[in-house]
Amino acid sequence: MFPLAWRPLMPMALKSSSKIMRRTRGLGFKVTLMTSASPLGLAVKYMMRESGVPDYEIPYHTDIMEKFNGIDLEAAGKVAGNGFYYLMGDIARLHSAVISYARDFMIDRGFTYCIPPFMIRSNVVTGVMSFDEMDAMMYKIEGEDLYLIGTSEHSMIGKFIDTLLPEEQLPQTLTSYSPCFRKEKGAHGIEERGVYRIHQFEKQEMIVVCEPEESKEWYDKLWKNTVDLFRSMDIPVRTLECCSGDLADLKVKSVDVEAWSPRQQKYFEVGSCSNLGDAQARRLGIRIKGENGSYFAHTLNNTVVAPPRMLIAFLENNLQADGSVRIPEVLQPYMGGNKEITPKNK
Repeated sequence: MFPLAWRPLMPMALKSSSKIMRRTRGLGFKVTLMTSASPLGLAVKYMMRESGVPDYEIPYHTDIMEKFNGIDLEAAGKVAGNGFYYLMGDIARLHSAVISYARDFMIDRGFTYCIPPFMIRSNVVTGVMSFDEMDAMMYKIEGEDLYLIGTSEHSMIGKFIDTLLPEEQLPQTLTSYSPCFRKEKGAHGIEERGVYRIHQFEKQEMIVVCEPEESKEWYDKLWKNTVDLFRSMDIPVRTLECCSGDLADLKVKSVDVEAWSPRQQKYFEVGSCSNLGDAQARRLGIRIKGENGSYFAHTLNNTVVAPPRMLIAFLENNLQADGSVRIPEVLQPYMGGNKEITPKNK
């Protein structure tokens, strides 16, 4: 296990549209600054210290899982096709442990736990997302006015459709568990080997419905929750604010949370936090009842954690030289008190 290192620095804006890399020599770590300019906006990187790379090989994540007899993609392919998986044994238990820990983490931060509907009607779909997003993501139930959710944010925000909320009932802060289903149409497609981009996964989500003047503050609170969660599991992360030109139609502001991959020696996305302003509220009729009349609420959402993708970062950052995987202290109560799991196949 190599040590977690973290140093938030001031956000910086650069005029260049290219990625700029800076290496700090002689300090035992690398600092990376990335910005990406567009005609419509500028991405701002919060920089973090990377924990580095161990002096032993980090295998591909499915190779690690297979050492534990923890994944069967071949059988899943026969049953459902590409983009599905069987998780088994310690890997399946680890998957559930992460979800359970994330649930309790958010409850401890004052959020109300909720298990929402896993299907939603078309008026909710069009209220929470753009047509392009819907076409690329959503599975429709044949013969029914129902869609499988791509994230529980959809049904959680939909909970407030055509609702007039008294000011004293705000903010509404909810954390939800659900399976998620996505077509993943487009340039990225489905990963042939692995669990990075798949049709089915599980997620702990957080959403907020609040006063318009409070949404900026909640936006920062939400993404920091995810950063704190990953840090507690000894996974280095950073945040990347999205250019306005890259935002989906309804989003006011969005930031990706990215985890460090020592195998690839780069970061990859493990969550996304968005402030939708009053866009969803206008479409769904979510209003606040104030002293001088009613007005539209603001809505926000953020990924707490979404395995099995996050297991890639977890396994790579907690893999030990002998092939065992260290269990961080915060997860040990959810793993039967075990401090590590050991491979079944050497």
